[in-house]
Amino acid sequence: MTESARSAYPQGLRTWIDGTLFADPAQALVPAADHGLVAGDGVFEVLKVTELGAFAITRHLARLERSAERMGLPAPDLGHVRLGIDEVLADLSDWEIPHGRLRITYTDGIGPLASYRTADRPLVVVSAEPSPVPEAAGGIVTLPWTRNVNGAMTGIKTTSYGENVRGLMYAKARNAGEGIFVNTDGLLCEGTGTNIFCVFDEQIVTPPISTGALDGVTRALVLEWFGGEERNLTLAEAKGADEVFLTSTTRDVQAVNDWDQLTWQAPGPVATRLRAEFRQRAVEDPDP
Repeated sequence: MTESARSAYPQGLRTWIDGTLFADPAQALVPAADHGLVAGDGVFEVLKVTELGAFAITRHLARLERSAERMGLPAPDLGHVRLGIDEVLADLSDWEIPHGRLRITYTDGIGPLASYRTADRPLVVVSAEPSPVPEAAGGIVTLPWTRNVNGAMTGIKTTSYGENVRGLMYAKARNAGEGIFVNTDGLLCEGTGTNIFCVFDEQIVTPPISTGALDGVTRALVLEWFGGEERNLTLAEAKGADEVFLTSTTRDVQAVNDWDQLTWQAPGPVATRLRAEFRQRAVEDPDP
């Protein structure tokens, strides 16, 4: 491997594959015939990492199980996955700040160079890398593509992520940090990697899962800890909100300061309060 190729790996990246922790991330390789690579035949989870470790492990592993079941994959061995998490996070001394993301990738393993499966040989990859703390506010754009309410992958945290990658790159090209999908019924759905909330007179509202939105871990915690209403919103209704904010594992609560041609003074009072209180509660209970 050339030095330029080796330098492409993020500083501080740590990777574990099916029981082996690799000191050199460039040596952490998966087979070319892995069905997750060939056909996107896998599921994944991303967890926030702080000095307290990985946040909300139990909830993320439960969703990994649900996603695997909906994909028709064998149930993952969660004890095996937890071992990988422990080993990857055992020494983060080369991280400049104690903040990052941990990714669990679970695929069907080695398979044919086609869409069908022949045998289940599951592969588990656990990786972690440092990442900066997200800004308190950012911009979003409406995407020109719709989220399919009835798609086979709707609501599953699958490695078939091309739609989201394309959407995020569309947003980045327009100097926005996230792209927002409307669904095939014309209703507000979700971001490429976030859930979206609107505030009307301090009432917190988010699209229901029936819109095709992912059942986000941070989304669920916001609703449980702070209350809120799940109901359908049109794009026009959402843009008329007093505040708009996003939630995700790596962003926690992030206010929206501009959306297409609209702007808000952000973060507003509700998003400011939720962001601070969410972080405090996450410190008090790292696995809620």
